Amino acid sequence: MSVGALRQLLPELTVADGFRFRRRLDKLGRNPKPQVLKSIEREIAAAGTRVDARRARTPRIDYPAELPVSAAREEIAAAIEAHQVVVIAGETGSGKTTQLPKICLEAGRGIRGTIGHTQPRRIAASSVAKRIADETGTEIGDAVGYSVRFTDRSGANTLVKVMTDGILLREISTDPMLRAYDTLIIDEAHERSLNIDFILGYLKQLLPRRPDLKVIITSATIEPGRFAQHFAVPDNPDVPIIEVSGRTYPVEVRYRPLTSRDAPDSEHDHADLDQLQGVDAAITELWAHERGDILVFLPTERDIRDTADALKRRAAAGAEIVPLFARLSIADQQKVFSPSDGRRIVLATNVAETSLTVPGIRYVIDVGTARISRYSTRTKVNRLPVEPVSQASARQRAGRCGRVAPGICIRLYSEDDFDSRDAFTDPEILRTNLASVILQMASLRLGDIAEFPFVQAPDARAIRDGLGTLLELAAITETSTGTADEPDTRSLRSRGPQLTEVGRTMARLPVDPRLARMLVEAHTLGCLDHVLVIASALSIPDVRERPADAREAADTAHRRFVGDKSEFLGHLMLWNYLEDKRKELSGNQFRRMCEREFLHFLRIREWRDLHAQLTRIVRDLDWQIPDVEVDPDAVHRSVLSGLLSNIAVRNGDTREYSGARGTTLAIFPGSALAKKPPAFIMAAEILETSRLFAHTVAAVDPLWAERLAGDLVKRVYSEPHWSQRRGAAMAYEKVTLYGVTLVARRRVNYGTIDPVVSRELFIRHALVDGEWTTEHAFFQKNRDLLDAVDDIEQRIRRRDISITEDQLFDFYDARVGADCVSTRHFDTWWKKTRRTRPDLLDLDPAQFATVVPNADKDFPPAWRQGEATLELRYRFDPTAGDDGVTVVIPEPLLTHVRPAGFDWLVPGLRGEVATELIKTLPKHIRKTMAPAGRFADLALSRLKPRSEPLVAGLARELSVITGSTITPADFRPATLPKHLTMNFSVVDGSGREIAAGRSLPELRKTLTTTGAARAPKAPTYTDWTADGIGTLAESTTTTVAGQKVTHFPALLTVPVGPRFGVQVTAAVSAAERDRRHPVAVAALFDHRIPALTPKITAGLDPRGRLSLSQSPYRERDRMVADCTYRAIRDAVAADPAAVSAVRSPDAFERLLTTLSPQVRSAAPEYFSAAIAALREVAPLRGLIDLHAGSAAADDVAEQLDNLIFDGFIAATPLSALRHLPRYLQAAQQRLEALPAGADRDTQGLRSIDRVIEHWNARLAKVPATRRDAVNDAAQWLVEELRVGLFAQRLGTAYPVSEKRIIKAIDALR
Repeated sequence: MSVGALRQLLPELTVADGFRFRRRLDKLGRNPKPQVLKSIEREIAAAGTRVDARRARTPRIDYPAELPVSAAREEIAAAIEAHQVVVIAGETGSGKTTQLPKICLEAGRGIRGTIGHTQPRRIAASSVAKRIADETGTEIGDAVGYSVRFTDRSGANTLVKVMTDGILLREISTDPMLRAYDTLIIDEAHERSLNIDFILGYLKQLLPRRPDLKVIITSATIEPGRFAQHFAVPDNPDVPIIEVSGRTYPVEVRYRPLTSRDAPDSEHDHADLDQLQGVDAAITELWAHERGDILVFLPTERDIRDTADALKRRAAAGAEIVPLFARLSIADQQKVFSPSDGRRIVLATNVAETSLTVPGIRYVIDVGTARISRYSTRTKVNRLPVEPVSQASARQRAGRCGRVAPGICIRLYSEDDFDSRDAFTDPEILRTNLASVILQMASLRLGDIAEFPFVQAPDARAIRDGLGTLLELAAITETSTGTADEPDTRSLRSRGPQLTEVGRTMARLPVDPRLARMLVEAHTLGCLDHVLVIASALSIPDVRERPADAREAADTAHRRFVGDKSEFLGHLMLWNYLEDKRKELSGNQFRRMCEREFLHFLRIREWRDLHAQLTRIVRDLDWQIPDVEVDPDAVHRSVLSGLLSNIAVRNGDTREYSGARGTTLAIFPGSALAKKPPAFIMAAEILETSRLFAHTVAAVDPLWAERLAGDLVKRVYSEPHWSQRRGAAMAYEKVTLYGVTLVARRRVNYGTIDPVVSRELFIRHALVDGEWTTEHAFFQKNRDLLDAVDDIEQRIRRRDISITEDQLFDFYDARVGADCVSTRHFDTWWKKTRRTRPDLLDLDPAQFATVVPNADKDFPPAWRQGEATLELRYRFDPTAGDDGVTVVIPEPLLTHVRPAGFDWLVPGLRGEVATELIKTLPKHIRKTMAPAGRFADLALSRLKPRSEPLVAGLARELSVITGSTITPADFRPATLPKHLTMNFSVVDGSGREIAAGRSLPELRKTLTTTGAARAPKAPTYTDWTADGIGTLAESTTTTVAGQKVTHFPALLTVPVGPRFGVQVTAAVSAAERDRRHPVAVAALFDHRIPALTPKITAGLDPRGRLSLSQSPYRERDRMVADCTYRAIRDAVAADPAAVSAVRSPDAFERLLTTLSPQVRSAAPEYFSAAIAALREVAPLRGLIDLHAGSAAADDVAEQLDNLIFDGFIAATPLSALRHLPRYLQAAQQRLEALPAGADRDTQGLRSIDRVIEHWNARLAKVPATRRDAVNDAAQWLVEELRVGLFAQRLGTAYPVSEKRIIKAIDALR
């Protein structure tokens, strides 16, 4: 036969065979070989035989007369013959699902291709196929078959193939022209699932290219016109709609709103009730007519539980309360299909609307709400809000009670509310993520999703979200400047989104794109075995059941399947447990075990089936499934690859998390991780119910997300800075993914991120500031030059000698290579450059004014004090604590450095110090010295630097120069600018500063105190022995901190109980040593010379014993002991040369032998003198009280307190103690002369005040070490003056007058 003749035979073949042979004939060319034509002819004949065989298998067709669709079969068949698309509208029960395939068969369809019949659910597909097979008298898998996930009961000769819409979608990927079919029946199209809408859109594109393909759309009476309009084309604008009525009884609808506001005129008593009360009232109203089963539509499982609790009283009265929702166990679901006595109340979610037909329902109560899945384009999560159902859903609910008899539907809302509701529920494509659809479209190369002919086009934001999800999963490429959150879909328009290698693999996996991505990553990481289990588990409802009446028991049974911070690993643990049990137990035993342990047997079987199917699919991809130990990290990284937008970070120590795109969520309370929430989690699902909850969670490392996300992460850099250790510019990087912080603060190299800024940091810090350790000659040469210039500036306190940092920066900036962003880059550049220009980076010394006269003399580098030489440092920075001159003192030298001389500062600042001191004088004094600088220079020229305190020398010389009286106290050195007072820095052996301050005594006191706490405590002695104190040298010379220091061994007096002991120490001078020595020797004598005992008081006469009552001592024993104490001090003071010579135990014993008898014999004399003084106290106190309030009495009371006090014997030498009675008698005579001698007393008191004022002035000029001695001597001079002024008859120890006493005080040194 010729090619043309063969072509004429093709229309008689199946669609697939006709296409196959047409392509072969087209390839033959103009002169085909005869043998080839003969071969094709034979094959076409065989294909024709197959068509004849299919025709012969057509079963006998008859129609049940009671079905409404049977009466319309001729009209339907004619419409199918005349039109490519036909819409059949009819309520449930009309018979359209089972009879339409038979009508097509009778019309000759199903011969050249299979009649494809889609169902939304698997259970419907298998049950419909069985019903059609029964009615046609055939076996399943013969003329009639079905195909659902996990099960395919169809063959090559099947005429009618019932399948889920998902099966048809997968066949599109392998047979885009659907040549296996000549007719497609899309059943239950009104449900508008995502699969149905995609199939309808795909068919609209396909039909012009398959004019032989017939499409029949079946729908409930919900918007059938929308489907007809969808398939209408200009050439054939009329798509017929054939309506067939269902088998229903009339349903009376009653409106019983719960609030009076919604029903102000209501005659019924349902107003102002809550939902539970409204349901109960509706039941009462319905059963008041006639008994019958009631179906109550409620929005959530919780509402079902609450309502069941509220209806317990009805259950007690005989009513049967049956819950019905999707998560219910199979056994509980089957209860609704068991026979009823008309007293059953079924509490159901919207699952009973269309998914399940509950038999025997006479009444319906509709609360009017449902939980409807919606995808939020803002938060990018699935929401399950409770919202009012549409009018169409409300009608569907009402229709549930018109199946067996006339029914009543009570709606717990008003008729106005019903009229205001949306006519139809939004199709799934308008409220779901489109990632799966877009992935399949990209795989089929269907172009831009925005141009795809959906029945209702999805929102542009939903398309962006779908593309964004695929970008997140690395399934498509991003070829635009759009962001990951909102990709620019314009770049994907012409050819649609382009699949990556990962995306192409994902498209071949019949699971959600996120699960497919997990499997791809698991294949890469070698943990496919375990992720197959998890992916299949996430594809089905949880196999673990939690019945409302046994929730705690179920949780206990399931607790063993909780992984370490991971519910995903819990799936693996459960899977392994179930596999072990399946091997151990028989089928019935395994089923019973599942029931006991609250595990859903059918879902477990579905889990295993899906796992087996996924295993077959990945093996078809030539993937190996290694049998390895569980690697939790690899498993979680694989799972995370599909859940990048489902990550969240914990907010502090709370239970709340910050999720993607600014959401706030919490782990679902039923989760095992809810009580101890991890810091960072991923969730298999994030749903919004009462709030946003993360379901099926695991703790993950955020760095995994960073690596998986690639370019999706956002990186923000802050605080660019120079790192001397790394020799490069660094910055802190913050990494976020969809707003979730993965890395809060990570230090990274900034050179490749911002080379310009990095180069500036390198020049500024490494070259200008010298923060670089390098051997480059130019660098050290420049640093030495700059350091020398800076040192001069710091000393003379000027800033106009060196170049500025900006000038130095410009110098290097103009010369250093543009790519030098780090020390490593610079080294490479300079290695080449210095060969031709070795002096390119050398600074020119000529540009610095380095000649400053007398710099080293006026601002010396060191300070000399005795044998010590101390380093001086200079700093010119008024804001710094060490501004000015700092003397550096090694810590071991601190106790050897004297404060004297430092107030003079260095020569270069001395004139400024003197000038500023003059400015601190009181105004009436300093106004005579203007300008202050000239007077300062003149005074300094007459002084020898550091020979005395500066203020003392200035006061004296300025007094001479100006003729005014100026004292050192008139100056206020504390107000001087800090750079004009010496700063002291104490350093340790490594040169590290350990303390600093402007006061050397305070610094020494602080460090001595802390040092004493660290150092071992020196031993304390109460006797001078050879093995204790030993022999003290006059002086010792040692080297301390590199300096020669002379020590003067001395004894330091320290308290030991009520007495004193001594410690061996080192004095800074011989004078200090000698000053401490007599005190220490006397303290040792206290322990060796026995004290006077209280027995001495027994020898007193009665008046003497009475005088003891006037003693200020609290203890008489101490008063008596003080006599010996004072006798020792007077004996030591009487022979200073002998005491100073005591430097050994032998010398101490010799002196003790000499003085001990003297002290013991003198002590009673001290006691007698004290008693004599105490005899005068009582009369004197009487006179003071008599003249109380007068100036004389007050003065005498103060005099008495200064003479007689607790410890007066120990404080008063015998030479003065003998005169105390006379001083007290003089005070008595003074008061006895009053009031007659008041004027004379006043004049005498003024004289005393003048002498005391002069005494205080003199005391201020005496060295601190001599002030106590001068005070004691001046006190007794004043006491003699008092006798001479107020009681001349008693006589004085020597001639006295005001002038004589003042002269004597001036003579005190």
